[in-house]
Amino acid sequence: MNRSVDYRKRGQAIWLDSISARMIATGELAGRIDSGAVYGVTSNPTIFAQAISKSDGDYDPRIENLADEGKDAFAVYDELTRGDIAAGADLFAAQHAASPEDGWISLEVLPSLAFDADRTVEEARRLHRLLGRPNVFIKVPATPAGCVAVRKLIGAGVSVNVTLMFNRKHYRDVAKAYQDGLADLLAAGGDASKVASVASFFVSRVDTLVDKLLSEKALTAPAGLHGRLDALRGKAALANAKVVYQDYLAAFGTDAWKALAAKGARVQRPLWASTGTKNPAYSDLLYVENLVGPDTVNTVPEKTLLALLDHGRDLGDTGLEGGDEARRTLDDLKEAGG
Repeated sequence: MNRSVDYRKRGQAIWLDSISARMIATGELAGRIDSGAVYGVTSNPTIFAQAISKSDGDYDPRIENLADEGKDAFAVYDELTRGDIAAGADLFAAQHAASPEDGWISLEVLPSLAFDADRTVEEARRLHRLLGRPNVFIKVPATPAGCVAVRKLIGAGVSVNVTLMFNRKHYRDVAKAYQDGLADLLAAGGDASKVASVASFFVSRVDTLVDKLLSEKALTAPAGLHGRLDALRGKAALANAKVVYQDYLAAFGTDAWKALAAKGARVQRPLWASTGTKNPAYSDLLYVENLVGPDTVNTVPEKTLLALLDHGRDLGDTGLEGGDEARRTLDDLKEAGG
């Protein structure tokens, strides 16, 4: 059974939320690509920090050589991460050539640039130029400055993974920045079909926060409300994601979008991020099996990928289902003060 292949047939791509030099060198990543288990990879500074610190020396020769060359800490980090991303992109090249929606890998600009649009654009364009591969997303946070940068980068033909979205306003601002960037690109004579984007919306962290708030609320709530508060646990994250998927359908169903699509523009797929289950009381695939749908991505930790391949279920286009119920859940949470 390869449930990832089943999901891909429904229009969802499973990506892996990790990368390391060892994963590349041992053929582990190549094997997962060849088997259809993964259709992309995301990374961030934390992922690379873990890969390097837990590598058993895999990175040591490269670090020593760079240090001998007089490279500072950022330059060493920059060389190591770009090296892994370039190697990963090359492994995904055949998959990407066969299907331009697949075979993507992401490299994030430094978090310290999150509130500086101009420096974000400068750094993203530098990374894009140095990597020089068509299947690399440059990852930019969905801050107000980040959204300004997204529009400029898309307008310049740089494919972007917009990350760290937690609410509907984040999503709507990002979708607008993407579409405005495409309009700018077309106005400048660019080819909209050559640029792509995903919008990374965080899921499980919402339940972690909201469940904590519900527990605190229960400490002072009347006994008669405890059952209602308990019933809302583990519901916020999926509800939040499902209403954002409805926002996606609305944003990419307008006449303005159809005009862009007629000129070759591609939809900005919602990407469900942070989908590893953190509460052991919940299903280990809670945020995977319940968010399958057309034109989506789910980027999963290795543990969650293994669970999906071992006992994952195909329950249909679950991301499309329960929109009205999701809105009621959010209204109930608001009323409960959660």
